[in-house]
Amino acid sequence: MLRAPEGMQEYQRMAAHFGRDLVQLQHELHRMKVATKEQVDSIEMTREVKGMMPLRKDYPAEVPQAPDFLVSLRSHTVWEKTPVKLFCTVSGKPNPIVKWYRNNVAIEPLSAPGKYKIENKYGVHSLIISRYNLTHPQFTVRPLIVSSFHFKLHFHKGVTLLESFGVTFGTEGESVSLVANMVVVPDLPNLPPEVMWYRDDTLLMPSRWAEMSIGGGVAKLTLPHLNKDDEGLYTLRIWTKDGTAEHSAYLFVKDATPTVAGAPGAPMDVAVFDVNADYVLVSWKPPNTTHEAPITGYFVDRRKSGTTDWVQCNDSPVKVCKLPVHGLTEGASYHFRVRAVNKDGISLPSRMSSGVTAAEVESDVEGRTTNSEELQGVYVTIPDPPTNVHATEINKTYVVLSWAPPSPRGRAPVWYLIEKCEGDSHIWQRVNTAVQLRSPRYPVYDMEDKKSYRFRVITVNKYGSSEPSEPTAAIQKVDPCGVPSAPRQVIASRNTKTSAFVQWEPPKHANNLMGYYVDASLVGSKKWFPCNHRPYKFVVHGLVPGDTYVFRVQAVNAYGLSEESQESAPLFIDAALSTPSAPYDISLLNCNGSSMTLAWKRPKNTGGSKITSYYLDKREAESVEWKEVSPSPAVHRTFTVENLTTGVFYEFKIQAANLAGVGLPSEPSKAFACEAWTMAEPGPAYDISFWEVRDTSVLVQWKPPVYAGAGPITGYFVDMAKKGSSDFVAVNAEPVGHCYLKVSGLETGASYVFRVRAVNAKGVGKASDVSDPVCAKALPGTKEIVCGVDEETGDIFLNFEACDVSETSKFTWSKSYKEITESSRVSITSSGRHSKLTFVNAEKEDLGIYSVAVTDTDGVSSSYSVNEEGQRLVLNISFFIYLIVPLKTELNYEILEKGHVRFWVQAKKLSSSVNYRFIVNDKAITSGYKISHDVSTGIIQMTIEHFTKANEGTYTIQIHDGKAKSQSSLVLVGDAFKAALKEAEFQRKEHIRKQGPHFSEYLSFHVTDDCTVMLVCKLANVKKETRFTWFKDDEEITVDVPPNPMSGSCSLPIPMFSRKDQGIYKAVLGDDRGKDTSVFEISGKVFEDIINAIASIAGSSASDLVLQCTPEGIRLQCYMKYYTEEMKTSWFHRESKISSSEKMRIGGTSEMAWMQICEPTDKEKGHYTIEIHDGKKSHTRTFDLSGQGKWKLDFHLHILCDLAPLQSLSLTCTVCGDPSPEVTWFKNEQEVVSDDRFKITFEGGKFASLTINNVHVEDSGKYSINVRNKYGGEFVEITVSVYKQGGDIPEPKLGQMAKPIYCTLCMSPSSKIPESANLLITRDCKT
Repeated sequence: MLRAPEGMQEYQRMAAHFGRDLVQLQHELHRMKVATKEQVDSIEMTREVKGMMPLRKDYPAEVPQAPDFLVSLRSHTVWEKTPVKLFCTVSGKPNPIVKWYRNNVAIEPLSAPGKYKIENKYGVHSLIISRYNLTHPQFTVRPLIVSSFHFKLHFHKGVTLLESFGVTFGTEGESVSLVANMVVVPDLPNLPPEVMWYRDDTLLMPSRWAEMSIGGGVAKLTLPHLNKDDEGLYTLRIWTKDGTAEHSAYLFVKDATPTVAGAPGAPMDVAVFDVNADYVLVSWKPPNTTHEAPITGYFVDRRKSGTTDWVQCNDSPVKVCKLPVHGLTEGASYHFRVRAVNKDGISLPSRMSSGVTAAEVESDVEGRTTNSEELQGVYVTIPDPPTNVHATEINKTYVVLSWAPPSPRGRAPVWYLIEKCEGDSHIWQRVNTAVQLRSPRYPVYDMEDKKSYRFRVITVNKYGSSEPSEPTAAIQKVDPCGVPSAPRQVIASRNTKTSAFVQWEPPKHANNLMGYYVDASLVGSKKWFPCNHRPYKFVVHGLVPGDTYVFRVQAVNAYGLSEESQESAPLFIDAALSTPSAPYDISLLNCNGSSMTLAWKRPKNTGGSKITSYYLDKREAESVEWKEVSPSPAVHRTFTVENLTTGVFYEFKIQAANLAGVGLPSEPSKAFACEAWTMAEPGPAYDISFWEVRDTSVLVQWKPPVYAGAGPITGYFVDMAKKGSSDFVAVNAEPVGHCYLKVSGLETGASYVFRVRAVNAKGVGKASDVSDPVCAKALPGTKEIVCGVDEETGDIFLNFEACDVSETSKFTWSKSYKEITESSRVSITSSGRHSKLTFVNAEKEDLGIYSVAVTDTDGVSSSYSVNEEGQRLVLNISFFIYLIVPLKTELNYEILEKGHVRFWVQAKKLSSSVNYRFIVNDKAITSGYKISHDVSTGIIQMTIEHFTKANEGTYTIQIHDGKAKSQSSLVLVGDAFKAALKEAEFQRKEHIRKQGPHFSEYLSFHVTDDCTVMLVCKLANVKKETRFTWFKDDEEITVDVPPNPMSGSCSLPIPMFSRKDQGIYKAVLGDDRGKDTSVFEISGKVFEDIINAIASIAGSSASDLVLQCTPEGIRLQCYMKYYTEEMKTSWFHRESKISSSEKMRIGGTSEMAWMQICEPTDKEKGHYTIEIHDGKKSHTRTFDLSGQGKWKLDFHLHILCDLAPLQSLSLTCTVCGDPSPEVTWFKNEQEVVSDDRFKITFEGGKFASLTINNVHVEDSGKYSINVRNKYGGEFVEITVSVYKQGGDIPEPKLGQMAKPIYCTLCMSPSSKIPESANLLITRDCKT
């Protein structure tokens, strides 16, 4: 087909275009082929080189360069005593260190503080000399190369941190973000500042556990899933032109709530070491435990990368914080986690470890070895044995064996076999029979305690096995270290208002210490809580201000936690004490030619404690050497420096000291000339301070000049100016005659400075130094003094509530701005934020301005003017309150020691001019009774010494105090009077009784721990001649040890107390001064109380019920410290109470209670309980006679003696049990085998017999039967003695039932012995 002419041009253009593209594509493919081939060749060459070169030598990337001065020092011409700065620029690789010299002597800035300053910025080195004098010689500089390192910085012109993250608290599983706001200049979106995050000085990288972002003036670190591994000190570091800007704060992570109550927290910091082809070593750190039970071990889990299934590595918990894991798949990647175990349960799992790949670490060595063998033409098939077999880990749980791989290895992959032998024996046993080891590591677990073993290793490949390696030395399974000892001397000190700094001495035995755990407890609570969850030193944060805490510390290593340290001293949480900042504005107040009086301003930061002293140094203006002014520090902010030289200029510097120590020195003062002041005008005032700062006013205070001039000071002018301005204006047109002035009409929010000029008859003196600026703005929450009248007492008071206080704050009250120290006109009480000034008796002399200031605050203060009109108003209010004398208590009475009766009333307040009278039955008392009052307590009282029936009636008191009145009455008639009279007579008799020997405590009883009843009493006012006698039912009791009244107490023991000890006991005490008697009747309720007390002790000491076999049947016995039938003791069978009968007898001895079951049958099976009731609770002991799942022996042994034709002896025992027991007979502890003479039978699984045919004397001995099934066993024995006819036969004696009974058999053809003899053998037995 022919193309249209009009399309031909377009076709040719497109063809040419695509043709060019095709040519370019072909060239690009050719270039890629060539490049790929070059890369493949390069890789192959690299492999060959690596195979042939065991070592690679690195050469420095840079060539060292000698130091050189780019800009040298130049000459300077300066004025004397002016500063000078010398510059130079040095280059060199590595970066040289520059040293400055003067007269070939190295300059040390610390040798002359303030004289020299050496700087190095961006390679420019400078030396600054503060004062140059003509004695300074030439200076030289020498650069030296010592070392250097290379780094790269990207910094902005300026980065300023604004708001940054603070101390943060989180819980495992939560998400937390740490945010810092900053100002970046210039702020380039495409070039943000270089930001780095650190945790405990370890650089963090972005990961699934840490997300980082920077931009928009915000740096942010997000921890999306908190874990205790994340706890620590976080630091944000930003590179700037001046170095780095950084901010740090702690992050604390609490344990997540465990799935099982009481389970421990999760372990942390899981790490994997010693990675081999099929072996790794996993380690971790133990969690902190406070109220949880101790950790008993750990489980380690593993997971293959790419799967979700966790597999437990150890079958039983491992007690040490590391575990060797073997049996891994070579080439597979694994993660590990750990769980802690205690008696309550298993913790949540720890954060999983980073992934590790099980790989042969010596594979490259093997390749090089094989290549070496090939190069040498040596072809080895069977490997050599390993070398250097030793134990790298030894503890009570396992031992890890390590060895060096063999060389040569042979021409096939190798694995290892391990053998062991015990001690010095040469019997070797295979250890890893079912495990093929490919790593030169292996953990051995099956080692017995206190036994030592030796090990050897054999190398195996497909061609065969090597000879065994050299055996190790003897290895024993021991814990080489154990937990560390407890830390010592825990000291807690203040840090901030919510934190404390805890320090301690390390433990005596560190034992590979990992760190420490710190616990805290509120004083008095005894509830401890953890302060950190990772073992490191740190500041305890998150405490409550104002609370008091104690702290303890535990040391941590791989074996666990140490014992707790001793508690620290209690610490009140408040801001820490620190040294004060430097004083400032040193001024000269006076000079007489040989001394100068100085003043200075208080440090702006006192360090949280009162400043106690100031230390002054001086020097001549031309000198650089400072000298101490006085060995004794100044205690006030003025000081006179003596022994100065006239005409010399002096400079001074001052340091402030508090409880924390001495602070920084002030800047040197101006140079003051030591020339006597002779001017007629006064010197400068000083110490300008500001109080009562409000939005439009401020009170200015100052101290008068030290130098008064030619005459007394008559007043002061105050000048003020806005901050930054030098245009001062006078505040007062006329001088004020006191050292304070309230300045009004200020601009709210504006800052002002003030100065003061003193005036005398000769004129206006020198102005004071300019004050610090003060802002005309009231403190937030500022309150004023309030005047009021106490509604209860009528007292006039001034009350102030401070908007801010500190622990060391004090309220200082002043009148006319002079501090009130001691005054009879007012009383001051302060508590917390409140302070009250109360007028004792407000009068005209109390008029004036009252002010209060709160120390250690930012100027909290207020004032109140008490004028005549205001005083008259409050006095009127007080007068109306004073119309009635307020009473705290109405008229009342009390019986005193001697039988005296005191009638009294208490008023809230009494004046010294109070009048009162007592009225009894409408008659005023004028004499005969003791009447008095106490103004300080407000008590008015009347005492009747001999109270009789004639004193029945109505008592009234009338009080007159100024214009106020009050009255109170008491009716004492009828039963109330009789009770008062009875009590008075008793107290009178008691007083008479106590004049001689008497009982301070009458007879009472208590029961000792061995159940002995003791009658006790306490005596008083006794002497050597005092006699003491015991009686029971009016019959004197003779005791083994005579009573000793001088001891102050006597006691009568009643052992083995029972009903026979009931009666009336009496103790009589007497001498020539009189006699006293105490009676104690033991019967009824008292007898029951004593029995209950005995039952409480006996019941607590009761043993478990014991089964005893007796000739009548079986007996249940309960041993205790003491038993008597009077105790409330009950026996139960299957929860039914047992009454004593012929079938079941109940009784006891002084040492036990028992219950006898006669001829027991199956009906008597079941649970038996003894219950001892002591009146408050029951003490029970139980015994199970059901026999379920157990066997029992009836212990009925029949002895059969057949005399014709041959005598024989048959020992038979009835046995029952499920399953049927196995029976074994013994004679003299040797097993008896059935034969012609000894025939053993076991019929029906019930009757076990041993028959001895043709009995001889030699058959005497100890015979026993042993019966056993899977539930247990029992052993019964009997002694058989065979005697010849005519021999002496000893009488059988009844021994303890737990011992065997001896049976005697006489052997003689003519002996007449019954056809069969039955003998019941009894012994202690348990079902």
